[in-house]
Amino acid sequence: MKTKVNKNERFAVIMAGGRGERFWPLSRQATPKQLLPLVGDRSMLQEAVRNVLPLVPVANVIVITNEAQLGAVRKQLPEVPKANLVAEPCGRDTCAAVTLGAALVGARCTRGVMAVLPADHLIPEPRKFQQVLNDAFDLGGRGQAIVTIGIKPTEPATGYGYIRVGPPLPPPHDAKPYKSTFFKAEQFVEKPNHDKAVEYMNSGHYRWNAGMFIWSFVTITESLKAHQPEMAAACERWFEAAAKGRLAKALAADYPAIKKISIDYALLEKAHNIVVADGAFAWDDLGSWTALARHLKADAEGNCAVGTFIHVDAARNLIYDARVKRRTPIAVVGLRDCILVQTDDATLVAHKSQAQKVKELVQRMAAHPELKKLV
Repeated sequence: MKTKVNKNERFAVIMAGGRGERFWPLSRQATPKQLLPLVGDRSMLQEAVRNVLPLVPVANVIVITNEAQLGAVRKQLPEVPKANLVAEPCGRDTCAAVTLGAALVGARCTRGVMAVLPADHLIPEPRKFQQVLNDAFDLGGRGQAIVTIGIKPTEPATGYGYIRVGPPLPPPHDAKPYKSTFFKAEQFVEKPNHDKAVEYMNSGHYRWNAGMFIWSFVTITESLKAHQPEMAAACERWFEAAAKGRLAKALAADYPAIKKISIDYALLEKAHNIVVADGAFAWDDLGSWTALARHLKADAEGNCAVGTFIHVDAARNLIYDARVKRRTPIAVVGLRDCILVQTDDATLVAHKSQAQKVKELVQRMAAHPELKKLV
């Protein structure tokens, strides 16, 4: 059993292929939300890379994106080796991306331990996150555990999946006690209704499923063989292709026929060796415009604004002017609980309660001959 992971054997695989449709009109297919500086001066992808660099060499940071975004990713991450920025030929959900990440890690180091992390999550307390990730790297490198980071609920959110956790686990017998707490995962639960979410939060036995995983190359490949043999076979082909410098050709041949399934359904809901690290740090997946409002300063009436905003009798609105060269004042009268986003070529007005339907709006636009260019 492995007892210590060399830093050079640690890898971070950052998933950066999402479209961020709920952040339209600012987020577009070629420049989705993870490539935008929604909070601060750096994009969310740049922050995601920055958060792992104290623990992982930059040469071991791998970003998986798509063809439409590859150029922008390269431009934003000049410090990451070009060969580490890999585009999927087409979207096949997270299991395919995780399998590809595993093949890339294995081709470089079969002893490697990899963290799979989203590019579009906001982590305002990076040092606390790094402590949890460091402990998870250690635990993930010691044996056959699949480690996932679960976030303690701060509200009865119905937009997240949940994980039921058991009692805290002791540290490995040959290791010092971790600063982080680990639990055995007892059950993965789908997105609940509000009453059930309140029950989960109040019980203290549930964590939000944040989509962050840590495992060794050996553990993930053996798990794929046990639960997703077709993916395991693809991983082996991509492993060999990456080692020979022929990965792009192999992906182009394989990807269109790959099963489209999330890693949660494909593996996590079937495996019995899952450990949950207690994500004791501030976290937000910024899933919609309403989530962004939580991180912007509000005026006395609860309005959050980026840009020049003036109002009469308006409250709890989010106003976001993304125009840079041609900004004009945005004036509002009597508006309540709404979202107003202005870009150079489009305007969005929506009620906050309908923020999740922006994705549906984008899908309708994509089917419209005159509007699909705005998607």
